[in-house]
Amino acid sequence: MTTPDPSATTDAAAEHKTRRGLQRLLHATGYSLQGLAAAWEEKAFRLEVAWAVILLPAACVLGRGWVEVAVLAGSVLAVLVVELLNTAVEAVVDRVGPEWHLLAKKAKDIGSAAVLLSVLFCAAVWIAALVTRLGS
Repeated sequence: MTTPDPSATTDAAAEHKTRRGLQRLLHATGYSLQGLAAAWEEKAFRLEVAWAVILLPAACVLGRGWVEVAVLAGSVLAVLVVELLNTAVEAVVDRVGPEWHLLAKKAKDIGSAAVLLSVLFCAAVWIAALVTRLGS
């Protein structure tokens, strides 16, 4: 088995930095799509995407103007963004080492708390919108 050449990743990173304009944007988009594909392996992300598939069109129906639609949709997208960041933190922590460590636990717990707060915020926004809509 061969060991990976550490200079290969450095060369690839350096090559990416030399790109400009549309070429850089296209390569960055490719990396972003790879990130979404990696996140798709996470059960929590798939569940949140399933909710987004339902809630994003519902935001267009429920919202009375573009601001309301944006707030409803934004609260849903915020959950996905925070979940992506939490997944990234967990991957980095796991990369450092599989053994239990207080700081690793702290990082993962804080990431989980961020997801919880984003979900609670999203739920509050949607409940407020539904109560307002049903009350009028």
